[in-house]
Amino acid sequence: MSVPPRPLHFDDATEAADLAAFLARLIHYDRAAAVRLQAAGGTLAVFGRPPSFEVLAVRTARLAAPYGDGSGVALDRTVSAGELLESVAEETGTARVPDAVTGPPWAGLLPPRGGWRPEPGLPAAAALHSAVTGAVAEFRGRTEALPPERRTRDELDRIGRQLWSRPVGDTALPLRAVHAAHALRFLRPPAPGAEPPTLHAADNWLRLRTPYGSVAVRRSGLVHLPVTPA
Repeated sequence: MSVPPRPLHFDDATEAADLAAFLARLIHYDRAAAVRLQAAGGTLAVFGRPPSFEVLAVRTARLAAPYGDGSGVALDRTVSAGELLESVAEETGTARVPDAVTGPPWAGLLPPRGGWRPEPGLPAAAALHSAVTGAVAEFRGRTEALPPERRTRDELDRIGRQLWSRPVGDTALPLRAVHAAHALRFLRPPAPGAEPPTLHAADNWLRLRTPYGSVAVRRSGLVHLPVTPA
């Protein structure tokens, strides 16, 4: 019989609460959501894929002490997001690691752990927010202007592809990645002294990084676009 992984002990109750909020947002978009957990040293990384956006969302949490001996990835497991959320005890800053589940295809292909380099051209946070809200308003306006007989799924998909494939600023990052970060509340105003959103690249991945979490997208997957702004 295999020994179950030991519980997660977060650095403080805020870390546990922030993780719970992230899991709740993932479940909002997919009640059967799965997340992949990787604990290395004193950090837990949680990967999820909100289906409405077709990106990978990454939330990290500080642990009270290194998980394992600190020499590498000591925990790597795909679990139910709902079961993990239920196990989070915010008052004690702990969580139980649920049983493993059969992972969805995306869980087997994660962004690299290292090798990220800064990418120039990302607009400021206020401009990112304006770009998303403007695209949502444009989507609604264009779809509402369609006559009923043309308001088909194919036509909505076409409009969605046009909007969310737009590059952000002077970068190759598609607007849908910023939309996902906005919906997951990664783009809320940072705490005083925190770094603004930044863009990084590694291999064929792009990663929008904020103080509250990251959104990663594969360059080779930029043609697979969501439709309905949420």
